[in-house]
Amino acid sequence: MNNFFDSIVQKLKKEIEIDNIEIVDNSYKHLKHKSFSPEKFHLHLKIKSLYLNSISRVNAHKKIMTILKDELATKIHALEISIEK
Repeated sequence: MNNFFDSIVQKLKKEIEIDNIEIVDNSYKHLKHKSFSPEKFHLHLKIKSLYLNSISRVNAHKKIMTILKDELATKIHALEISIEK
């Protein structure tokens, strides 16, 4: 895992109690897209968290997006979030 992914994990764990988190880099799937930029990532977060499962899916996604707002503005082009039980 690169330093950027490590920083995402640390940022999320600082704000949310997380049992497990996996970051999948799907950037390669978007190479031919018109808006593709090698400086930005297309990521899939797979998160296992009792806390996130205890709130609505919309609120859980909002919480994650708020925590990662700076990264979404600069380094993440697309973010898919799966909250696992």
